[in-house]
Amino acid sequence: MAEELIIAPTTNKAERYATLIPQIESLVTGEPDLVANLSNIAAALRQTLNFFWVGFYLVKNDQLVLGPFQGPIACTRINFGKGVCGTSWKEKKTILVPDVEAFPGHIACSSASKSEIVLPAFKNGDVALVLDVDSDVLNDFDDTDQRELEKVMRIIENLL
Repeated sequence: MAEELIIAPTTNKAERYATLIPQIESLVTGEPDLVANLSNIAAALRQTLNFFWVGFYLVKNDQLVLGPFQGPIACTRINFGKGVCGTSWKEKKTILVPDVEAFPGHIACSSASKSEIVLPAFKNGDVALVLDVDSDVLNDFDDTDQRELEKVMRIIENLL
């Protein structure tokens, strides 16, 4: 297991993802504990891409429950179909939000959050958890983030 990430700070976003994703695979290889793996993935994403908030919400009964995260204190529970995370769960797809204030029903866990991307991970065709990434900059996420974070979600699905 790697004990530190090797990411050149001057590379562009696509290059940082290209360097990071194999390291995430290395971090989780051989580790059976989901919480440990999600914790390291959240830390690796935040450290490498300098996101404002990175975390996981796990499906438990009829709610998303806060799991491992990096950043300020967050909402603990989110209902099905509510906010960006609940909508991603309900619609079973990635939701990219350039301006959270313009998203109907946005749940403001932090007033500093300006844009957001939420991605689901599936187990047996059902959403098992979502990855929530927030930025304190408007329109901070793009197709590169979506494509590369969806690769991270496929790694996570292999852990479920």
